Amino acid sequence: MFSSKTKFKKTFVKRLEMLCGKSFHESTQRDQYETLGNLLRECVSHNWIKTNEKYRASAEKQVFYLSIEYLLGKLLRQNLLNLGIEDLVQDGLEELGIDLSELEEFEADAGLGNGGLGRLAACFLDSLASLDLPGHGYGIRYKHGLFEQKIVDGYQVELPEQWLRSGNVWEVRKSDLAVKVPFWGQVEGKQINGRLVFEHIKAETITAVPYDMPVVGYKTKTINTLRLWSAEPSQFPVDKDILKYKRETEIVSEFLYPDDTHDEGKILRLKQQYFLVSASIQAIIQDYRKQHSNLENLHQHVCIHINDTHPVLSIPELMRVLVDVEGFDWEKAWYITQNTISYTNHTTLTEALEKWPVRIFRPLLPRIYMIVEEINERFCKELWEKYPGEWNRIGEMAIIANEQVKMAHLAVVGSFSVNGVAKLHTEILKQREMNQFYKVFPKKFNNKTNGIAHRRWLLKANPKLSALITEAIGPSWPRMPNELIQLLEYKDNPTFLNELHRIKKENKQRLSTVIKDQTGIIVDPGAIFDVQVKRLHAYKRQLLNVLHIMHLYNQLNDDSSFQIAPRVFIFGAKASPGYYYAKKIIKLIHAVAEKINKDPHVGNKIKVVFLENYRVSLAERVFPAADVSEQISTASKEASGTGNMKFMINGALTVGTLDGANIEIRELVGEDPIFTFGLNSEGVLRYNQYGGYQSREYYHHDSRIKRAVDQLVNGFFPNAHNEFEPIFDSLLTENDQYFVLRDFASYAEVQEKISQSFEDKIEWQRKCLINIANAGYFSSDRTIKEYAEEIWRIKPVRIWD
Repeated sequence: MFSSKTKFKKTFVKRLEMLCGKSFHESTQRDQYETLGNLLRECVSHNWIKTNEKYRASAEKQVFYLSIEYLLGKLLRQNLLNLGIEDLVQDGLEELGIDLSELEEFEADAGLGNGGLGRLAACFLDSLASLDLPGHGYGIRYKHGLFEQKIVDGYQVELPEQWLRSGNVWEVRKSDLAVKVPFWGQVEGKQINGRLVFEHIKAETITAVPYDMPVVGYKTKTINTLRLWSAEPSQFPVDKDILKYKRETEIVSEFLYPDDTHDEGKILRLKQQYFLVSASIQAIIQDYRKQHSNLENLHQHVCIHINDTHPVLSIPELMRVLVDVEGFDWEKAWYITQNTISYTNHTTLTEALEKWPVRIFRPLLPRIYMIVEEINERFCKELWEKYPGEWNRIGEMAIIANEQVKMAHLAVVGSFSVNGVAKLHTEILKQREMNQFYKVFPKKFNNKTNGIAHRRWLLKANPKLSALITEAIGPSWPRMPNELIQLLEYKDNPTFLNELHRIKKENKQRLSTVIKDQTGIIVDPGAIFDVQVKRLHAYKRQLLNVLHIMHLYNQLNDDSSFQIAPRVFIFGAKASPGYYYAKKIIKLIHAVAEKINKDPHVGNKIKVVFLENYRVSLAERVFPAADVSEQISTASKEASGTGNMKFMINGALTVGTLDGANIEIRELVGEDPIFTFGLNSEGVLRYNQYGGYQSREYYHHDSRIKRAVDQLVNGFFPNAHNEFEPIFDSLLTENDQYFVLRDFASYAEVQEKISQSFEDKIEWQRKCLINIANAGYFSSDRTIKEYAEEIWRIKPVRIWD
């Protein structure tokens, strides 16, 4: 159907009329979008089936990637691009009077993720398929996703995401593969043939129904699978209110990250996590059994990878299947489990290393708790043999301690590989955060620096820059991103650098239109577009950025002759619904924007913009237009970051701390095309360990800081009253946990350097080009190859071989 433009047009019109029951001329744009989506899904179905058949026939090892979130973005144009038919379809639709770009607007961003964790998972799936590697994703089909962000009077308001309102053309419901997941109830032990057997009785079950989505590789026939589970009622229990049971069941797959500040939310989150792993492992085992008579060699054919701590219950769940269902003894089951499961740690933040109260865990998951308890007892016994008498060490390393189940500890003990996501992050894990575990399991720990799907974030998001690159170095870089390094040959070519500048300006004009349409704010595309778009958290330090903007505003008001390179400060961020402090930062950004944007004395020298409901499709407009990439987290707190890589590959210059992957960016580009500042990780960790930081000293000794901080509470913002007192208190009374004031002077100094550097357009573009040329290293293709070769031990399987 896509062999020629003529055949495509004929097939498209015929299929539209069959699907919609109306003539082509009566059809709506939504009809046309859904028809095109259905055609594409049908187009890949043959290779999708062939891929799965080839995997089974080859008996090659496969990886199953479990993640609580996948931030997919829109798939229509990406699938067209990967299939190599984007131009054919776009031209064919145009001849039918249809604008492909307009059809794209009818596709919703899949509401399956929040930030970097989910987008990384989506990038990894893209690379797995594009590299012909046998790997699939498992997640939850959230009906309402995280939330849709609305800004009302500067405040974040959360609304349910309605991404499934009109269905999802990419998914296939497979009710025949549904499985049951048990909760609550009791565990009964009995002797059968001399063996103690456990049975989970009186359980309340939920049916997990799979929805499969094809993952289309770039210009290859490999089509992998993303399977998303939907929670639906099982047979209604006779002793429970039917409507209550139905509601409690369906809510499991309704929202991502429900508020867990109360027990009800904690129970729901833990339910979600077990729902994901139990359904997924049941499906993996069912598929494995089609080719193998028993599970004794499961670890030789299957790797289950857990993306952060949310799917860690995979470890006791696999043990449950092996011991209770398959009849293995504990030692054999533990050997298989430990050699099947690998784990990626994504954080050093204590709050993100999940711990579940025993009082919730044990009644909700009674058999799983028994297994975790047994794992803990055996592990503590091993520790006692290694460290006799060291009760404190054993207590600190225990999986269950102080009436809490520590998920990161379980992940390390029950897996064969533990990887960090940037060199610095991995070293912090090994030498500090997980040092005791590293001493026990040194061979488990390794680094896999994150990467991004360059085909989405450059080839799709920035087509004009992509065309310029192809013209310069040839068409093979989308498959071999390391070839981008050849662009360095043009770093002293004024014609090429001017073309780079022209494309950037066009992208900035495009984003300016988006800004005007969404906010009503008119910005100058000739100004520096200084961008900080990411999840809102105190350690990411949007507050540092805002305080510096307030300082610049104060300078402009104090000195009419003060010169500054015009700046547009662009923010985009969602705050977790229960994260009160982060919501205050959003309100502060809007208060600053209101003050500055309406001040006629400032004019176009500074504009402040907050882009509502930040998401993948909006990010694809933002990254190509950015001049400056704000990566200013407190050193040691950002595990890696991937936004820094997306900005880099689109030619933005990084202003950042020596944190996460920023360090590796600097190693590649050198010290000139990146602007670094502030405490390094050793400085932060030293303060945390030994103390010595007094934020009030910086407040009293730097008039710039004192003035900006005082403006939070002294009436500078009309009608704010006590609105920003929690921020003021966090900086002074609570001693500025994330060293905002400590790094302010260094940050202000490097921002002055940015303004000066921007004045030399050719030199600025040269620095941009150096960043683009070195960004190939940060392709998720490189990352996935490392996972495949060094952790998962999987090899490419091509369906045409």
